[in-house]
Amino acid sequence: MGEYFTSTVTSIGKDATDMFEAGVFILFGAPCPDALAEVSVVHEGWSEDARDPRPGDTIAIGEKEATVTGVGEIAGENLRTLGHIVVYLDPDQNLLPGAVVAEGSLGSPTAGDRISLRSA
Repeated sequence: MGEYFTSTVTSIGKDATDMFEAGVFILFGAPCPDALAEVSVVHEGWSEDARDPRPGDTIAIGEKEATVTGVGEIAGENLRTLGHIVVYLDPDQNLLPGAVVAEGSLGSPTAGDRISLRSA
């Protein structure tokens, strides 16, 4: 399985833990607008030539992994240009254009954790 996206968590927003508990992970590349930083996993070091995520791919944050089951129509573009994607771990979540739905557990990320997406 080849990695096509990697970055490093630089900060966790003060309200992001509430989102994690609800199964929602908002990833946003630095620089991140202040209002979004409060609920986001802010990261840096990604490449803008990453391909689009696909069902069956694996997303990992630190030691935790989830399998992508659905991909919104602009999720790949947002990931490449802004480092932004929303990961929903609720299988009943409506698939939004900039989001992915995944099965698994991503835990509670911390600064310094590695984020990666790997091909199925």
